[in-house]
Amino acid sequence: MRFNKSSFLTAFTLCASMVLTIPGHAEEKSIIVQSTTSTQNSGLFDYILPMFEKTAGIKVNVVAVGTGQAIKNARNCDGDVLFVHAKPAEEQFVSEGYGVKRFDVMYNDFVIVGPAADPAGISGRNDAAASLKAIAEAKSLFASRGDDSGTHKKELSLWKQAGVDVKAASGSWYRETGSGMGATLNASVGLGAYTITDRATWIAFKNRGEFKIAVEGDKAMFNQYGIIQVNPVKCPNVKANAAKSFVDWIVTSQGQGAIAAYQLGGQQLFFANAAKEGAS
Repeated sequence: MRFNKSSFLTAFTLCASMVLTIPGHAEEKSIIVQSTTSTQNSGLFDYILPMFEKTAGIKVNVVAVGTGQAIKNARNCDGDVLFVHAKPAEEQFVSEGYGVKRFDVMYNDFVIVGPAADPAGISGRNDAAASLKAIAEAKSLFASRGDDSGTHKKELSLWKQAGVDVKAASGSWYRETGSGMGATLNASVGLGAYTITDRATWIAFKNRGEFKIAVEGDKAMFNQYGIIQVNPVKCPNVKANAAKSFVDWIVTSQGQGAIAAYQLGGQQLFFANAAKEGAS
């Protein structure tokens, strides 16, 4: 067989063209969003992402873990956008150069839920720290996520405010699940233990049994969510254009309207509060 130089060069050029153009094309077709279990468990993403995908033609793949793990993943460049709820940690992420800019997105609140029997006698209170102190004094079971999530960070700050050393109580009345919010709620119901949850996950949670909200309305249980584009300077693999498109959509009128419109059983789960100027 004779070597045909012209055919070889044509084939090589075609292959090279495919190698060079396919990644650039795929760059705008999908992104990874590192987010929390609450945005996933609540059904919010199932509601709003199809709207964005239809508008932008960009597929959003969500990794739903605790906020601490989501931030670690983003630091490792395993994502294009960070969408979580632990503002101090988010601001540190940006200040260290891992994020381009942080934007408020939406808020709701945390609540303490527990069995109808209410062994700690906290039902109807609106002081979270005092209620946790009562749980500790009664040695009533409490289920903690124990996973460095935004919910866990908030819980620990409230225990500190209450003056309770939960590390010393670990394994006795204080139980750490190391799991997401839905799994921790299931464990809480199974154990008959109090727990702290974001309201959106509680509204969406189906396995309540006799459980109910015991404590709500404390300003200390405000729950703010933020969004950040991962910085391509730190992470060259970031799909910067597509990531920015998603951030822009979330914080401007379309995304904010979609978030505000999401309800379950007539209840609004999240309240949009992004700055009017958006991400542009």
